[in-house]
Amino acid sequence: MPPSQDATHFNASTAKQSSWTLHDTQWTLSLFGTAVGAGILFLPINIGIGGFWPLIIMACLAFPMTFLAHRGLARFVLSSKNKDADFTDVVEEHFGVTAGRLISLLYFLSIFPILLIYGVGLTNTVDSFMVNQLGMESPSRVLLSGVLVAGMIALMMGGEKLMLRAFAILVYPLVGILFFLSLYLIPSWQMPNMALPAVGSFGKTLWLSIPIIVFSFSHAAAISSFVNVQRGHYGNKAVAKSEAILKRTSLLLITFVLLFVFSCVLSLTGEQMAAAKAANVSVLSYLANITDNSFIATLGPLVAFIAIMSSFLGHFLGARESFTGLVTKQSNISAKVADKVGAVLMFFAIWFCAVKNPSILDMMDQLSGPIIAMILFIMPMIAVYKVPALHKHRNRLSTLFILAVGSMAVMALLYSMLK
Repeated sequence: MPPSQDATHFNASTAKQSSWTLHDTQWTLSLFGTAVGAGILFLPINIGIGGFWPLIIMACLAFPMTFLAHRGLARFVLSSKNKDADFTDVVEEHFGVTAGRLISLLYFLSIFPILLIYGVGLTNTVDSFMVNQLGMESPSRVLLSGVLVAGMIALMMGGEKLMLRAFAILVYPLVGILFFLSLYLIPSWQMPNMALPAVGSFGKTLWLSIPIIVFSFSHAAAISSFVNVQRGHYGNKAVAKSEAILKRTSLLLITFVLLFVFSCVLSLTGEQMAAAKAANVSVLSYLANITDNSFIATLGPLVAFIAIMSSFLGHFLGARESFTGLVTKQSNISAKVADKVGAVLMFFAIWFCAVKNPSILDMMDQLSGPIIAMILFIMPMIAVYKVPALHKHRNRLSTLFILAVGSMAVMALLYSMLK
């Protein structure tokens, strides 16, 4: 008997949901691009300066920390009874109106400073490349920053297809260049110091390294938009498909980023890493300076440009969604109008900051850092014990692990700010 039309549709739908598609690959690249920002150029110094053994342990913990935390946040957003709920809707549903709006505001304030940082960083990177590599005169900062910021925001306003295409164009060369540089540095590898450190200093180094791993691989800003797209695309299979995409994203991040980190760390001594940290320069800039390597000096700005731009797009996605949610809940403005107003306001704020070119942006990182740790690690795990739809995940080792890591990350960040 030939299959019925309904059965045929069901089989086609099931195949679509279970197989890996171009849609899944595009979102994997988008999340990868969101995570790999300018911080990757400082990550080898920040994590390698603590010594070889803390680096090994943190490398082993990087995958479970990254995947389990983002999976928890994705589950939290998908736990809403409202199938069209974004992050602001979910926190309000589970934690009440007042607490929900406060958390949503903090979420926006944790992402927005990062956009300001990237606006400044992208302008400086392009200006430096035009002057030092192309031999051009330094262009008007007002014009250059305006064009760059407007171009990136225009990509985001062009819709999901244009955004995913932009990520694909950016991330493929980024992965390729990172991999090539990692291999290129192999001949300059040196034997690391294998001596075991004192237990006290070793534990403290590990503790203070947790936030570095957390935020170097964070793509939390794009999770809400990401899972909502999967819910519309896959329906009841959204949870499983979201977790599959998140797992591949985490594996891709760990493979390419940690290879780059290890290659850079093994190419530098502890004293050189300390000098690079004191000079506040990226690892590629420092390698170019000490080796007088024009090849690295040329690729450095290219990596920085691609990394900043791809991460900007992902963080703008989260900031745009949270701003729209906050405005629509506080007023009678429609979501479409709020979205356009938010894009305009953020453009002028990022442009203004890029023109002013502030020299110290660490406080923004420190202000947004603890909030991201609480939203990415702690809040979804609290929801596991509070939200009936998530109760099945209670008392699991993964839940307790993420709750512990998040608590240590917040305490480490507060310690670093207050010391």
